[in-house]
Amino acid sequence: MKTGTSEDSPLNRSGVVVDVVIPLEGSDTMDVWRKAAAAALDLPVSRIADVRLRKHSIDARRRPVKIQLRLEVGLDNPLPEAPPVRPDVRAVAADADRIIIVGCGPAGMFAALKCLEHGFRPVILERGKDASARRFDLAPILRRGTVIEDSNYCFGEGGAGTFSDGKLYTRATKRGPVAEVYRTLVAHGAPEQILVDAHPHIGSNLLPNVVKNIRGSIIGAGGEVHFQSRVEDLIIKNNRLMGVVTADGHEWTGRAVIMATGHSARDIFRLLQRYEVHLEPKAFAVGMRIEHEQSLIDKVQYHLHAGEPRPDLLPAARYSLATKIRGRGVHSFCMCPGGFIVPASTENDEVVVNGMSLARRDSRFANSGMVVTVEPEDTRKFAESHGVLAGVAFQKALEQAAKQAGGGGQQAPAQRLVDFLKGSDSRDLPPTSYFPGTTPARLDRILPEWMVWRLREGLRLFGRRMRGYVNPEASLLGFETRTSSPVRVPRDSETLENPSLPGLFPCGEGAGYAGGIVSAALDGMRCATAACGVGTERAGTSHPSPKEN
Repeated sequence: MKTGTSEDSPLNRSGVVVDVVIPLEGSDTMDVWRKAAAAALDLPVSRIADVRLRKHSIDARRRPVKIQLRLEVGLDNPLPEAPPVRPDVRAVAADADRIIIVGCGPAGMFAALKCLEHGFRPVILERGKDASARRFDLAPILRRGTVIEDSNYCFGEGGAGTFSDGKLYTRATKRGPVAEVYRTLVAHGAPEQILVDAHPHIGSNLLPNVVKNIRGSIIGAGGEVHFQSRVEDLIIKNNRLMGVVTADGHEWTGRAVIMATGHSARDIFRLLQRYEVHLEPKAFAVGMRIEHEQSLIDKVQYHLHAGEPRPDLLPAARYSLATKIRGRGVHSFCMCPGGFIVPASTENDEVVVNGMSLARRDSRFANSGMVVTVEPEDTRKFAESHGVLAGVAFQKALEQAAKQAGGGGQQAPAQRLVDFLKGSDSRDLPPTSYFPGTTPARLDRILPEWMVWRLREGLRLFGRRMRGYVNPEASLLGFETRTSSPVRVPRDSETLENPSLPGLFPCGEGAGYAGGIVSAALDGMRCATAACGVGTERAGTSHPSPKEN
């Protein structure tokens, strides 16, 4: 049992913080924690009156697997009771200035909460439906292959994250208070475990209630949330964005507009382009979903012997793989242990795949995106017809090719991994978690050649890193195209306002500034603070801000 005091472990009235490494067996028991803490502090166990878990992670670099814990320890006396994590959303006056927020994903919802904190009234406009109604709209995609184009796995309350896994791990720790995002989610119904897990995850079965509760807080504090309100036009006066017009003809105006539409709202790019808002191409990634038996990933990652079951105290194993091949990254993306592959199309002439997991992560399958970086020069052949939206056209061409190769509905074209590497047909396909079904297809002939040989090199390398990763039962499904936005909507680095259209605050994944639930939420908070004029030169300025229409 390895122990040691944490660098940030001064004695204080809350106790001492220590880091310990303990065996897997018994790692969920308070008695083992107390003994480990006593050893770390070189004290008798009798002095350990209380312990509280602050951080939990798994060290699976070698067998046997060990557990790393950060513990808060009460010496001689119990720790003060931890305050409950509850919603704390400030109500605003009925006549407070309005901020229009386009999109009800994590960027939009956290922007709304921050607007309320600053005393402004947020008005969220969402093209899709609320989370409850949205769930029913997934059935036609899964069972009939028919996409409801404004209500699907990408569009609707909570954004793409609501029904596509709910992973919260982020490297964006320098962009803002990650802990604040986690606490807000817990306050609205997420499990408290996300506050301590090194790789927190909520699960697609729990997220809908969390986002509904956040909506309740926004409305309860004086904000507004309007569903089935697709934005189709802008209201510009004196070269300033004053608001937007929705499909029903309603005009919504306010102090500023936060555009937080997500990476799949391609019509918003075209709308901005129509008003000559400057847009920039950016790198993104495209590839396939790779699927294995979860038992194989468990065996490799946890160093299990043949036939040895995964210990109950260990979650379904995850992996992260990355390399660079001739100037382009090849890497796993949004790995879903114990998960499912789902149809993420937003139009009926395309097939797009993504991954999700439930909170239990108990599916027999593991899936991950396996993607290649696409730089703007890689989409050059689309630039003549599509200009700055060449990356969007590149994505769309692959999605339409997948639709054709899949054979109809939302069936996905698929190929055994070993056949993709050999460049041969798959006469049949392994079982899959993808409910609409798969059709054998030559994915290596549909994807661009420069992408195929990089994927092949990368997959062979990953097969050497993870023994068994390349095997006849692993399959590839096409195509994973919505990893991030291929377009960036520029903004001033200080004010976060678009330089060519004052009043527009590009935000989140769709604008090219985030890459997941937490980073989008952080960006939403930053944009809201800027749009409210807090901490910027805007704080002392006065702009027209109609309150009612």
